[in-house]
Amino acid sequence: MSFKSIIQDMKGEFGSISRRGFDVKFGYGMRSRSHRVVQDSSVPVDVFKQSCWANMPPELLRDVLMRIEASESTWPPRKNVVVCAGVCRNWREIMKEIVKTPEISCKLTFPISLKQPGPRDSLLQCYIKRNRSNQTYYLYLGLNQASNDDGKFLLAARKCRRPTCTDYIISLNWNDVSKGSSTYIGKLRSNFLGTKFTVYDAQPPNAGAKVTKSCSTRLINMKQVSPRVPAGNYPVAHISYELNVLGSRGPRRMHCVMDAIPASSIEPGGVAPTQTELLHSNLDTFPSLLFFRSKSTRAESFQSGPLSDQKDGMLVLRNKSPRWHEQLQCWCLNFNGRVTVASVKNFQLVASPENAAAGQEHENVILQFGKVGKDVFTMDYQYPISAFQAFAICLSSFDTKIACE
Repeated sequence: MSFKSIIQDMKGEFGSISRRGFDVKFGYGMRSRSHRVVQDSSVPVDVFKQSCWANMPPELLRDVLMRIEASESTWPPRKNVVVCAGVCRNWREIMKEIVKTPEISCKLTFPISLKQPGPRDSLLQCYIKRNRSNQTYYLYLGLNQASNDDGKFLLAARKCRRPTCTDYIISLNWNDVSKGSSTYIGKLRSNFLGTKFTVYDAQPPNAGAKVTKSCSTRLINMKQVSPRVPAGNYPVAHISYELNVLGSRGPRRMHCVMDAIPASSIEPGGVAPTQTELLHSNLDTFPSLLFFRSKSTRAESFQSGPLSDQKDGMLVLRNKSPRWHEQLQCWCLNFNGRVTVASVKNFQLVASPENAAAGQEHENVILQFGKVGKDVFTMDYQYPISAFQAFAICLSSFDTKIACE
């Protein structure tokens, strides 16, 4: 029996079970199904026992699941990995051990992957689509190299104007972008001038994170389901744009302080905090909390302690200085073909010289963002920041900057 026929047989066996026993909602799958979250409920025992896969020896089951994980390395086929993890508790535990974090595997599989640092040695390529009519932004993982291809939905953000600031609400669900939603994972807030931004995480990025009280915090706490990890607004990054007092033309100057990431994370052997559990603020999704926990670090909710207890400071990022091209008469950066349209929004972030031991700027690009078409932008990121943090930083570039233009 070939491996391909085994997978087809498994799909047939559990296809009917999934329709009756649990509802696999791909908030993290293909675009047509991408706007919902994976929720789990128990599979009817009598139906499951009738399956030939129910009494499979653990060693053989592990081998089959490992083969599935290895063969379905790209989306949309990788949705089969998510399906296998939703079959039952036993399958789920095995898949949690098999599926590695993006830092190691360079893959985004479960929703918690969006809160974990990206690959160490390569940029994870994504793109953002802007909808001007309803002021929403959608983050996709490109299935192909072309940025305008239909990709796998990751995150959505909606712009909310306030009298003194602007909020960008970030959600796992494209159709429910609100702070009261169970899929709300954080927000970006700007000041009135659009020169200073703060990225807030809905759950603590590390064990020592401090919550910032606000109206939205009180709203989320009303639906709090985990007393040991309080829900709220946890600042994870501060972004500032240099004021353009003289009105001189040129590229924007960004400065980004990553509150939750130590400066040592960019050094060889450095470690960045890695969230291992995605908590929801809705009681209805409580059974699926353990689904998003990483098996390799299940003893702790967070791998590292508070930054205040560490010897080094916070990671500081700054935009890479562009060079003036005499023939083109414009400022230029090498995006390696990922950016095709000149825009003041385009940028590349590298580690600031103050993070380096010798005071030299790190040339390794951690995040790059640029325009490739009307309302289409590429977003490539890598370790030590996550997709959520990268998306929030890129959203700050969309905001109107009265004092920087």
